[in-house]
Amino acid sequence: MAPSTVSTVNVNGVRAAAAKGFVEWLAATEADVVCLQEVRARPEELPAAFRDEIDRGGWHLTQAPCGSAKGRSGVAVLSREAPEAVRVGVGVAEFDDSGRYVEIDLPEVTVASLYLPKGAAGTPKQEEKDRFLVAFAEHLAERREKSAADGREVLVCGDWNIAPAEADIRNWRGNLASSGFLPHERAWMAELGAAGWADVVRALHPDVDGPYTWWSYRGRAFDNDAGWRIDHVLATPGLAARAELAAVERAATYDTRWSDHAPVTVRFAGP
Repeated sequence: MAPSTVSTVNVNGVRAAAAKGFVEWLAATEADVVCLQEVRARPEELPAAFRDEIDRGGWHLTQAPCGSAKGRSGVAVLSREAPEAVRVGVGVAEFDDSGRYVEIDLPEVTVASLYLPKGAAGTPKQEEKDRFLVAFAEHLAERREKSAADGREVLVCGDWNIAPAEADIRNWRGNLASSGFLPHERAWMAELGAAGWADVVRALHPDVDGPYTWWSYRGRAFDNDAGWRIDHVLATPGLAARAELAAVERAATYDTRWSDHAPVTVRFAGP
């Protein structure tokens, strides 16, 4: 059976997060699949408490660490069911060892964890991000076409580092020239929507600001809910139509956060 509940979260370093509450969150979650970004640890570096919870919870861990720079990036998928197949990267050598993308096949659905590069407008980092956007759009088109031919749905979860619209960032007027809210980035997201990829959270929360998923550690951004919605769950139409709940698991207080991101959880009805 396809998973009924999927969560995604940028843990901002699993070793730090494990010491601040992530393991307890994982122990309590009802998700069938959890997608992680910015793991920043190779398999042998995972904290013992996290490994113990994987064993206790019966999780299957699929990990794609960054091979080019230790302690950077890294994505993973935790699934209650063993994957039928695993694929790493988007088919472009520049990015395939950078810990940016991993996808697993489960019965009826492919689930992917994405950590899209964070740019900086007018710098080489933005140029890298833009190259990734081109490569990733091509990968998504190929994945959707193949999955449709195989009768499968696709779910791409993660930190996309793009706020698609004004409702997705509290201070949008002050960020018109900021990476993550640049016109061409938002147009890129819109093109994915036109190609049939549904933004599940926005579809279930069509007329609200946010719900935000990331708040800077600086100042009082979290307390003032001055956030960005950059952690997204995109799905092919058949699966998107079954989404019945989407929630951002925002921490109750600043000092109970274990990441600068909050988990995004989506529940799907049965077929």
